[in-house]
Amino acid sequence: MTSSVFAAERLLFTPNTPDTDAIPLIFAFPNEYSVGITSLGYQVVWATLAMRDDVQISRLFTDIHEQLPRQSEIVGFSISWELDYVNILNLLETLNIPRRANLRDDSHPLIFGGGPVLTANPEPFADFFDIILLGDGENLLGNFVEAYKEVRHAARQTQLQRLAQVPGIYVPSLYEVEYQTPDGEVKSINPISSDIPTIVQKQTYRGNVLSASTVVTEKAAWENIYMVEVVRSCPEMCRFCLASYLTLPFRTASFEGSLVPAIERGLQVTNRLGLLGASVTQHPEFEELLNYISQPKYDDVRLSIASVRTNTVTVQLAQTLAKRDTRSLTIAVESGSDKLRQIINKKLENEQIIQAAVNAKAGGLSGLKLYGMVGIPGEEAQDLEATVAMMRSIKKAAPGLRLSFGCSTFVPKSHTPFQWFGVNRQAEKRLQLLQKQLKPQGIDFRPESYNWSIIQALLSRGDRRLSQLLELTRDFGDSLGSYKRAFKQLKGQIPDLDFYVHANWSTAQVLPWSHLQGPLPQSTLLKHLEEATSHFRSSAKELQPLNS
Repeated sequence: MTSSVFAAERLLFTPNTPDTDAIPLIFAFPNEYSVGITSLGYQVVWATLAMRDDVQISRLFTDIHEQLPRQSEIVGFSISWELDYVNILNLLETLNIPRRANLRDDSHPLIFGGGPVLTANPEPFADFFDIILLGDGENLLGNFVEAYKEVRHAARQTQLQRLAQVPGIYVPSLYEVEYQTPDGEVKSINPISSDIPTIVQKQTYRGNVLSASTVVTEKAAWENIYMVEVVRSCPEMCRFCLASYLTLPFRTASFEGSLVPAIERGLQVTNRLGLLGASVTQHPEFEELLNYISQPKYDDVRLSIASVRTNTVTVQLAQTLAKRDTRSLTIAVESGSDKLRQIINKKLENEQIIQAAVNAKAGGLSGLKLYGMVGIPGEEAQDLEATVAMMRSIKKAAPGLRLSFGCSTFVPKSHTPFQWFGVNRQAEKRLQLLQKQLKPQGIDFRPESYNWSIIQALLSRGDRRLSQLLELTRDFGDSLGSYKRAFKQLKGQIPDLDFYVHANWSTAQVLPWSHLQGPLPQSTLLKHLEEATSHFRSSAKELQPLNS
C-alpha cells in the first residue's frame, strides 16, 4: 500500500544521493498523506532537504511513511492546522520519543517544528519542541542545517545553545516565563543566559521567485494539482488578518522569472493548475498572467484560484475561469456594514461587491462564495442587518447566480492589531440570526463552528501553561467538552478559558509572544488599533482593550 502511494508521485525536482555520513532526518506532517502532500509548504521543505547530499530525509504521515532510519538525529514537523497537535504527540510516541522536550536526553533526536501555526504563536506547543523555526523556510533551512553540522556530535545542551544563535531559530527551553500568579497574566519572558538573544526575529524571504509544487500526485486531497505561489502576504492589511500581518511585506513572484517557467514546468505533468496567495489578483501583472494561461495550447487546463480581491473580479477573469472548468469564485467581504469595514480597514464598498457578482455572472460563472465574519470588535445589531441587506441586493442584481455565504466568528490572532480583543460572547447567537434571515432568501449559509472558534482563540492567544491542558484534552478526546473538563481539572494552576478566549487584554500587559518579533513592532500595531477604535460608536467603546 505504502509503496504504491509513493510510486504514484511525479517529482518536479531531482533528489540528491545522500553522502555516507548524511544527517538522518525524519520530516513529518501530522495528518494523513493526502492532506500533507497537498501542503505547498511541506512539499517545498521536503524537496529543499532532499536536494542536499548532507541530509538523508524520510517522510512520515499519520497513515504511511517512507523507510525510517534506525537512529534519526532530527525529527521535524510542518504544522498547518492547530488541532493537528494531537497527531504530533501520537507520532512522537510511535517513534518512542518523550512528548516533552525536558524529558529528552542526548540519545533522542532534536525535535523541530515550523509552519504558519508555530510562526504565529508557538507558546501553547513550546514544551513539545526543542526548536521552532519562525518564518520563511527559504532563509531558515540552510542556516539550520549548517549550524547543526557544527555541533552535530556535541551534547544536546551545546547544540541548542548554538542553534539559538541562528536568526529565526527559537529554542523555548532557553527562555524562562514568569507569571503574576499561577492563574494570572504573564509577568516576564527572559532568556536564561546573557548569550541567548532576548528577542527572536521572524525570518522574511524577500526574493521574487516564490514557491511552486515539487510533486504532483493523484493521491493528494486536490488530485493531480500543481500549485504556484503568485503572491506572498496581502497589501490590504485587514486588522484581524494573520495572513497579512504575520507575513508582511507583500511580495510578488516575477512574471517572466518565476511564474512562466513554473507554470510551464508543472503543465508538462498535469493539466490542473492552482494559483495560490492571499490576494492573487493583486499581482501587478495579473492580467498578463491570465492572458498567458488563456493561450490555446492550455485549453485543457483546469484552473483554480485561491482567493480574489472583490474589486478585481472582471468579466474577463470570470470568462477565463469558466472556460477553465471553474464554476464559482470566492471573495472575502467580511460584512455588509460600511462602519465595520472601516474598523477592520477593508477598503471595499457594497457597490463593488454587487458589481463583482454581476461580472461573475456575465462571465459565465454559476456561483459566488462570499466570506463574512460575526463578532468583529465594534459590531452592533444594525451591522448584521446591513449584511442581510447586502446579500439581498446581490441576489437582485445577479439573478440566477448561486450565492453562498460562509461565516466565521472573529478570533484574535497574535501579531495583529486585534490581538488584544476577546471573542464576542454574542457571536453564536449572531450566526444563528444570519442563518434565520438568509436561508429563506435561498442563500446557502455556511457558518463555521463557533466551538471550533473558541478552541482556535484559546490556541492563538495561549501561553506555555496550556501544554498540560493539551495533554489532558488529548486523553479526554478532542471535543470542546474535553477542553472544559481539562480546565476544571487544572483550576487554580492555569487561567480559565475566559481569560484566554473572551477577555479584552490590556495593551500594557506582557503578551505570551512578546519575545517573538513579527514584521511590525508593537507600537505600529497599537497605532492601527487606535485607528480602528476611532470608528467605534460610543456604545461600543467598552469593547476597547484597556490602555492602563
